[in-house]
Amino acid sequence: MVKVPKGTTLVVGLGLSGRAICRHLGQLDMPYMVADTRAAPPGLADFQAAHPTIEVHCGPLTDLDLAEVAEVVVSPGVDPHTPGLAALAGRFHETTGEPALVGEIALFVRAARAPIAAITGSNAKSTVTTLVGEMARMAGVRVAVGGNLGTPALELLEVVPDAELFVLELSSFQLETTPRLGAETAAFLNLSEDHLDRHGDMADYRAAKLGIFRGARHGVVNADDPGTWPEAPLPAVDRFSTRSPQDDDWGIARRDGRDWLMHGSERLLAADEMRLPGRHHQVNALAALAMGHRLGLSRPAMLEVLRRFPGLPHRGELVAEIDGVRWINDSKGTNVGATLAAIEGLGPTLEGRLILLAGGVGKGADFQPLAAPLARYGREAILFGRDAEQLEQALHGRLSLTRVADLQAALVRAVEIAAPGDCVLLSPACASLDQFSDYQARGEAFRRLVERLAGEVA
Repeated sequence: MVKVPKGTTLVVGLGLSGRAICRHLGQLDMPYMVADTRAAPPGLADFQAAHPTIEVHCGPLTDLDLAEVAEVVVSPGVDPHTPGLAALAGRFHETTGEPALVGEIALFVRAARAPIAAITGSNAKSTVTTLVGEMARMAGVRVAVGGNLGTPALELLEVVPDAELFVLELSSFQLETTPRLGAETAAFLNLSEDHLDRHGDMADYRAAKLGIFRGARHGVVNADDPGTWPEAPLPAVDRFSTRSPQDDDWGIARRDGRDWLMHGSERLLAADEMRLPGRHHQVNALAALAMGHRLGLSRPAMLEVLRRFPGLPHRGELVAEIDGVRWINDSKGTNVGATLAAIEGLGPTLEGRLILLAGGVGKGADFQPLAAPLARYGREAILFGRDAEQLEQALHGRLSLTRVADLQAALVRAVEIAAPGDCVLLSPACASLDQFSDYQARGEAFRRLVERLAGEVA
């Protein structure tokens, strides 16, 4: 049994966030040691070379005696219920009064000296986080953007030491180990089945997400999704919806033959002025506007961002329009909820029909929710990858289906059937690891194939 010295902080996990935690503790001159459940975690030799005096334990956490540890800080990828950590239940830090087991965001909150805008949700949180960050930047605010997206939160304190605003994307893994976030504005965008291998069931997954509202002064919630609503009252709440807004809500309404982003009865921007296509991106814009409004950002600056913003790579990214057919890369659609949002967002905006490219590693998901919107908007679903058969069973009888071997064959089939006004959407509802290294590699392959097609047509 290895005893953690009295007063020492134990950092669990040597990934990107774990190393950021270590650098932060080092800057504070706080004694710490590191543990990783893997026998030889990637980057171990480099870490030991850079920090030769820091003790590193590799292997089961049950081999550690945590009786006198000051605090345990876990990386987001580490389950707080990992064997060896149970002894910390009910224990609190002597100085902070917080639980003895926390995550990186708890350390960030202690150190941050500027307001926090925080975004979570099963889907679209990266897009909304980026939008809020761009809106703040356009409005002249010194903003730092990161968290689960891009730069770890603790690194933002070093990279932008004079930040006037922090905009953070936060996952359920980060939120479940954050006792109190205290955000100036916090958004919970949507809730759909994901990460149940970690959280166990939807109730625990939702409970982790709701942590974003702890100590928040303002909340932004989805009026169409009660799962995003806080269970305890907040000082102020804004709601966004795909429908015409009620009272002071944010919504979408038809006026003079065009769809408009609305705040109450006030028109903000015609939906067709947004560069990002689809109803789902319109509601993402509404969530960002509601947060920016709370933060006091200039409205003209925010609307200009919506006119220009092209979207994030692999997240509803318009790759090309070829002979009247739009080709959209939503490879980040790795779960049913993300693909459902893309279908229901794009479908109502099309003059033609939707051609869905889907398949991969389904992670045991129920694909049945895709059937009804595809029956309404779809021309055909082209299925590939390991779990194509499960997709085919879920969608059978609702629209035309074609099974192919891989993504390249799916594009060949899409070219054969696409008509002007149609949209070819890669949103697989599955992970990519059967045929690609990650969703980015899958999206890059799609982009290359579409760009080659565009060159041939030209």
